[in-house]
Amino acid sequence: MNWRLITDDNVSPSFGLAADDVLAQRVGMNQSQPTLRLYTYRSHCALVGRFQNIENEIRIEYCRENGIATNRRPTGGGAIIMGADQLGVALTIPGRGDDSYSHARELMGNFSEGLVRGLNQLGVEAKFRRKNDIEVNSKKLVGLGIYRAPSGGLLFHASLLVDLDIELMLRVLNTPFEKISDKEIDTVAGRITTVRRELENWIALDEVRRVIADGFAGAFDLSLLHADGFSRDELDDIAKLENEKYLTDDWVYQTTSVPDSNGSAKVKTEAGLIDVSVTMAGGTIKAAFIGGDFFAEESAVADLEASLRWHASQPEKVAATIGKIFQSRKSQFSGIQPEVMVEAVTKAVSRARVAESQMRADPYGCYVNPGGAHE
Repeated sequence: MNWRLITDDNVSPSFGLAADDVLAQRVGMNQSQPTLRLYTYRSHCALVGRFQNIENEIRIEYCRENGIATNRRPTGGGAIIMGADQLGVALTIPGRGDDSYSHARELMGNFSEGLVRGLNQLGVEAKFRRKNDIEVNSKKLVGLGIYRAPSGGLLFHASLLVDLDIELMLRVLNTPFEKISDKEIDTVAGRITTVRRELENWIALDEVRRVIADGFAGAFDLSLLHADGFSRDELDDIAKLENEKYLTDDWVYQTTSVPDSNGSAKVKTEAGLIDVSVTMAGGTIKAAFIGGDFFAEESAVADLEASLRWHASQPEKVAATIGKIFQSRKSQFSGIQPEVMVEAVTKAVSRARVAESQMRADPYGCYVNPGGAHE
């Protein structure tokens, strides 16, 4: 099996996304060959997932004031920042008749193998976990996304953190944090990691790119992965789609939901203070941040937070998930009881719902125009 390898750097968000979209469509029609694209965006840009409301996910005014471009991926997943130290990975291959989003986790697992092999080659003990993450000791290193083009071509997206400016990320992305302080930066730093942090050494992004290409070659048993560029026809199609889609407000600012709501709660225990903040998307817990002055294994807290991401908010379901994590990692929470953690999370959820109901009651609280352009 022969694949093409494209490497490009410093691309704009509109070009980067249009290129991946076009390749998926063309590969599905057998007009382009299967392609692995390893590239970087111009520092910095913020990209939201296909089904996200950009104003829920990104601090739009901060981005405008600081020249940070924004856009929307064709793939799902969460909001990210990209730049010179984040490697974009796009694999476009023909789909099969039995490919469907119901098999998304299986497809993600197959796609992730190339990344995992490359990272392992560097000495980074990465593993595919949950539905769309590659982690190191419960810390997120890579986010994954998938898209099936109308032609049947498949696009797999990944953002690999070679390095990351966490403070900038927190200023760009919306989080439940009321302020950005050293404590909040340390909290997030404990939940995610980078290649350079894991290696405890500086490594060039080009070297990471080389081993990731090798990882895909080994994972997919490629007889040839030859370096090449875009064809003239591909560039013409990319320019057309860029202008018709990725440079339009109709695409970037489309809205699919009411604004997110936030809630927080603090519970005092003999083992220390538990401080929980949640972001709700409707009736779903989109994200949870767990802090306080208790002692716990960092990976155990990160595992709990990740398990609550995009989780049902019903108390019994929250309790079941927390109970499962504590059953396997109870000794790592140093005296914190699962019932108390459930209390803190459910209180935070309840307060987020109150905040949401107040927004809905206020006719000036938000402007909802499902499927329409940004006003």
